[in-house]
Amino acid sequence: MLALFRTRPPLPGPGALFRLLGRMSATRRQRRALLRLDDALLRDIGQDHLSARAEASRPIWDVPQHWRL
Repeated sequence: MLALFRTRPPLPGPGALFRLLGRMSATRRQRRALLRLDDALLRDIGQDHLSARAEASRPIWDVPQHWRL
């Protein structure tokens, strides 16, 4: 009988939208910065130009699950 009275989880507040937009903006900035790194800096982080371009071309909502928390 109690199952009939379950409520839905609360909707996120307006602050959640601003946090999401902020994270998406930061992701875009970081991916664009990755394109500006030279070969030596890319090697330092274990990347090359092809992988940097592939990462930078991903959409801003395509991030690892642990970034979404």
